[in-house]
Amino acid sequence: MIPIPTNKQRFIIHLRIRAKRPMELGIQAYDPRYRHTYYLRRKAWFTQESDEREFQLRFPVSSKKMELLIFDKNALDDRNFSVVGFEVKPMEDPPFWASESEHRFLRFAVGFAQKAGYTPTGYYDSPNGEFLFHYVASITDGSGKELITPARTHRLMPRVQISKRLFLGYSIPIRVAILAHEGCHWFLNTRSQKTADLCGIKKYLDYGFPKIEAVYAMTKIFGSYPELVGQAQLDRTLDVV
Repeated sequence: MIPIPTNKQRFIIHLRIRAKRPMELGIQAYDPRYRHTYYLRRKAWFTQESDEREFQLRFPVSSKKMELLIFDKNALDDRNFSVVGFEVKPMEDPPFWASESEHRFLRFAVGFAQKAGYTPTGYYDSPNGEFLFHYVASITDGSGKELITPARTHRLMPRVQISKRLFLGYSIPIRVAILAHEGCHWFLNTRSQKTADLCGIKKYLDYGFPKIEAVYAMTKIFGSYPELVGQAQLDRTLDVV
């Protein structure tokens, strides 16, 4: 475990790992003060002895304190690898092209994503009352059956309903990707999932978040319910990739 005095700054970690044998590596970054506050969860496979790989870990948002955990996912100790390179560099502010209202929505979404792991259900207004997040235990249909969607947007007003049960299992970047998607439904006044996907992912990437987490946002949701996944969902994932 490596403590990092992040102090809510934007930064990039350049990490080089050397594996002594084939293994599966886990990398996690989280706020040690709270549960369910993962800023990064990554895994990587090393397929041969003396295999060496470099990782670029992007943190466009961070907490006041952060810990980085690097571990062998299939062993009780970490003797099968070594950290041979570690450097922290600042990340430049993003060239984020959007309207002022879209900027405000994303700031609100990022802040909520950071707190969603430990905040109670309820109604949450943006600072100026422009947007409303309704954090519910789970999202259900009219008969009370739980839906697989982690969030959904009201068609006539800037209100997003969010499933706490599902959000607890997501990293902060995945939560931001989902909320950016929902915001695009509202700002573009569209029901098209593909249009909202591409719009949301662009805003997410422009902010500086890593692409791999956006792919996780699609595959994790659909992978949890394979019996409900059809060609439309597979096409959406391919569009993001």
